[in-house]
Amino acid sequence: MRIVVKIVKWLLGLVVLAIAALFAWLYIAPPELIRVGSGYSAKIVCSNVFIAGRDANEVLAVDVQAPGRPLLRLMRVSVDKNRGTVSAGLLGFLGKSLAVARDGLGCASVPDGDVGKARRTAIYAEPSAVSQDALWPEGERVEASQDPVIAKLLDDAALTGTGMRAVVVVKNGRVVAERYGAGFSAKTPLLGWSMTKTVNAAIIGTLVKDGKMAVDNKGLFAPWKVDGRAAITLADMMAMSSGLEFNEDYGDVADVTRMLYLEPDMAGFAEAKPLTGEVGKAFSYSSGTAVMLSRLWQDAIGDKAKALTWPRTALFEPLGMHSAVLETDEQGTFVGSSYLYATAHDWARFGQFLLQGGVWNGNQVLPAGFVDWMREPAPASKVYGKGQLWIEAPGDEKNPGAGVAAGLPKDTYWMEGHDGQTVTIIPSEQLVVVRLGLTPAKLGYRPQTMVGALMTALK
Repeated sequence: MRIVVKIVKWLLGLVVLAIAALFAWLYIAPPELIRVGSGYSAKIVCSNVFIAGRDANEVLAVDVQAPGRPLLRLMRVSVDKNRGTVSAGLLGFLGKSLAVARDGLGCASVPDGDVGKARRTAIYAEPSAVSQDALWPEGERVEASQDPVIAKLLDDAALTGTGMRAVVVVKNGRVVAERYGAGFSAKTPLLGWSMTKTVNAAIIGTLVKDGKMAVDNKGLFAPWKVDGRAAITLADMMAMSSGLEFNEDYGDVADVTRMLYLEPDMAGFAEAKPLTGEVGKAFSYSSGTAVMLSRLWQDAIGDKAKALTWPRTALFEPLGMHSAVLETDEQGTFVGSSYLYATAHDWARFGQFLLQGGVWNGNQVLPAGFVDWMREPAPASKVYGKGQLWIEAPGDEKNPGAGVAAGLPKDTYWMEGHDGQTVTIIPSEQLVVVRLGLTPAKLGYRPQTMVGALMTALK
């Protein structure tokens, strides 16, 4: 019996040592997947706390953990509002990552832990006076439609979709209807994810108008000038047809997740990718391309401080998008692929701006014809436009024309973002529909059904 007890104790000792060794390994050299998960958790909580004013525990539970990835359910976060930092780790201490809030620029992931360096990227902007009394878009007041059909459509959870946080409907330049999910309102800044790419393209348009950029520019980065990448034009990048390698799979440690959560210099990471396809001929959707575009337009301005204020001075303030916050990486490059927060009213302003051809209050903010160019099919794709927007609706990318078959006009085009963010623009109907939420693609939500019903009801 004593031998059995000794063996059991010996085995238990081995188990304890194995567990201790495992935790030591995870603490000292955590796998990249854990670091991606903690980086994502820290960044999402940071932005929602310091930009949107939401509760950290709610954001962790609802935005980070609820979509269902097992690893994220084990993440714990710590928020220091005095220092403007958020740390996250597996069980709170394994594979820890940091995010830091900066004045005027939201939050940045800090993969190398250099919070001081990240803090040095900041801007000061005087709070803009927002008129609550003037009608949208001049102010925030909305005279909602009294049509019971419209109300019924927006009260239909199947149409607005699981996880809906905001729907705003603009007809003939005025907001005619809106709905908000529990805990959200017209004042809540919401993340657009990849809808940011279209805004980034418009920022490039402001610099094309100023003569600081041209879509046929080549030799865009110094290392590219000595190899096949020299042939890549700005237009190729805008049309997602650079031919560069980039894995956009969000399910694992892929190029996109590595860039967003493990790399302090996101554009530098993407810029180093080799050619794997023929320039201008191979369509490959890439968030790395969008971040490189941010680096290019910031470099075109020349002055770093001026570049950091450019989105606000050249686009957001002229359009009255006072809530908009475009975030940078640790190096100060705008994450033009993913990280724009704005209220649903301000996302609607941008949609209306595109519908009006880049004109706002009679001012030609973008070059004449630039939005039409953005909407033209990319040479390497029938579903994506030349200027970082979609010609086909979500889910129709592999079935061109399905949206038209569903009753939407041929001139319909889309801004689309991860987890169900869309802005639908239909010039022929003078209609813009914003739909924001937390709706994973696996749920199969199709906003075009709601848009089609609203379009019919508003005729």
